[in-house]
Amino acid sequence: MTDFNTVKIDLIAKLGIPYHETDSCILFCGDTLQLQKKSGSRYFDAIITSPPYNIGKEYEAVRPLQEYIEWTAEWIDGARKLLKNSGALLLNLGYIPIDDKGRAVPLPYILWDKIPMYLNQEIVWNYSAGVACKNYLSPRNEKILWYVNDKENYVFNLDAIRDKNVKYPNSKRNGKPRVHTLGKNPSDVWEIAKVTTGLNRSSEERTSHPCQFPADLINRLVLGFTNENAIVFDPFMGSGTTFESCLRHNRFCVGFEIVPEYCEIAKQRIISVEAEIKHTATQLELERAVYEPVCG
Repeated sequence: MTDFNTVKIDLIAKLGIPYHETDSCILFCGDTLQLQKKSGSRYFDAIITSPPYNIGKEYEAVRPLQEYIEWTAEWIDGARKLLKNSGALLLNLGYIPIDDKGRAVPLPYILWDKIPMYLNQEIVWNYSAGVACKNYLSPRNEKILWYVNDKENYVFNLDAIRDKNVKYPNSKRNGKPRVHTLGKNPSDVWEIAKVTTGLNRSSEERTSHPCQFPADLINRLVLGFTNENAIVFDPFMGSGTTFESCLRHNRFCVGFEIVPEYCEIAKQRIISVEAEIKHTATQLELERAVYEPVCG
């Protein structure tokens, strides 16, 4: 296992002063392509990210489709070179309109074969909120492409992400329980709520970032596809959800983000989560001191 402090020292030497740094996280503000090119070592156990979709959000300029495809292939190739041989890429992608071709074309249809890794599986993320349509079905899913460097050697922690919502938990076959005691395999379709906006329906975790990852989604990716003390990389950190999930589940994290405003959101989120974790640990220590029997 690579020592995270060694990784931080090496990255700072190559990339300069970070926007924010702690014992468990480091954030650099800048263009991911340029930062990746300067990094140049196989630091990371996993990449978990959601890049711009080329749909005109406030943090992106819409590119011609071929240019967007080339840009995507370039940043993914650069990120892949920072992955360990047993590493994985968990890539969240949505859909785009393409003139005279389609109204909502899933980006995986366009990009899946541009990635020089083994496509282990496609995960469908189903959510309830979104645009309501009248003349066609309301879109309610995005995809997560699970790529690995080595199809025979990768991390998958099924027990950490089992679905406890089992319809028939006491079902048996030949006298033995058919259902795992920790729950069932969550399958490749995940029903996880989006981070919503609005006066009366805004999610509690909502920040000012316009396209925020839900923590439940990233938690499942972190727990299911990385081990404790792994180093996770998010080349489009945004509001810092990957940071938060890694902090809460004993992983380390490196993030790149080009927009200073979003870097500040991520920084404040790190500070808040670390303070919460520290407070919880202190409370547990106090409880142990009060309730544990005195030995001797």
